[in-house]
Amino acid sequence: MTVKGSRYSVCLLLLATAFLEACNNGKQTYTSDCDANIVFKKISYTHLLDSLNFYDKKYIEVEGKYVEGKEESALFNDSLFLHKPSGGLWVNFSQDCPLYLAGTHTGFFEVDGGGYAHIKNQKIRIRGRIDLNNRGAFQLYKGCIDHVSFIEL
Repeated sequence: MTVKGSRYSVCLLLLATAFLEACNNGKQTYTSDCDANIVFKKISYTHLLDSLNFYDKKYIEVEGKYVEGKEESALFNDSLFLHKPSGGLWVNFSQDCPLYLAGTHTGFFEVDGGGYAHIKNQKIRIRGRIDLNNRGAFQLYKGCIDHVSFIEL
């Protein structure tokens, strides 16, 4: 191979690497086959809470801050400093709708290096169905995002 050909190969390799890095936005996406044929309505968290009755039993996609803890699995508006249950939505993960890391067989709740895929206090994008009859632990939340079939961290 000539010096010119070698430089050309290196340039192509660098371009390919840069392209692949640009495609990888560093986000992890967990998906499920559940509701694969459903069209999800993408809405803001504020609009969802303002129109919660309208979205009951409908499939939505929304972003927010996920908070987990003892008796807590909830999504909140990520722009609020305080997170009170009365301003949040319970997130109900179900074994009926297993979530897997895109391109792998790694489940969302599988042990990974001694722990779970934690999303505590992270901004996430989530898809699911709104259920106003389920208000979470101690009935403190405005409603529930049920049948979760997509999470992007």
